[in-house]
Amino acid sequence: MPIVATARAATSLAGTVKVQVATLGAPLGISWATLGANTLVGGALNHFGIIPRTERGLWGILFAPFLHGNAAHLAANSVSLLVLGWLTLALAGRKRFWIVSAASALGAGLCAWTLGAPGTVHIGASGVIFGYLGYLMLSGWFARRVMPILISLGVTALWGGMVLGVLPGQMGISWQAHLGGFIGGVLAARWLHKR
Repeated sequence: MPIVATARAATSLAGTVKVQVATLGAPLGISWATLGANTLVGGALNHFGIIPRTERGLWGILFAPFLHGNAAHLAANSVSLLVLGWLTLALAGRKRFWIVSAASALGAGLCAWTLGAPGTVHIGASGVIFGYLGYLMLSGWFARRVMPILISLGVTALWGGMVLGVLPGQMGISWQAHLGGFIGGVLAARWLHKR
């Protein structure tokens, strides 16, 4: 391979990595900064989460993915967000990544707002993470191309068990957001890969 082609490939790879770091780092940075601010005010920002069937709670659809209960909650979501978010970004590209993210957040928020128990507050990025999971698991089915199919199979083999998180179970975990996010990701895969 000529030196010029190698240099172009290295520059292209560096540019791609830079874009991916910025794309994934921005929402994570906002979430960590928000956690710091929320800690300083004693958790008062949590009232900006999704509060089911209240007008104020609808605003939580925008803010809930950036709010977390504590550092352990955000750390767990950060790892999943980086792994599944990066796979989504690599498969879908930057523009489609944001579409999947928005569809997942909207699905998670609406489902939590509609199905959540009265008086509860739903916060965290796990609905978006489940959206990435839904997108990755089914994009191969809708795209009908080799690489998306292989990624779908790999994600299903490695993380398919997460789907059980869309079922009611553990107290304090918003299965409603998980379900809505997963549905949002699946719908995004269908829409983005329609023929």
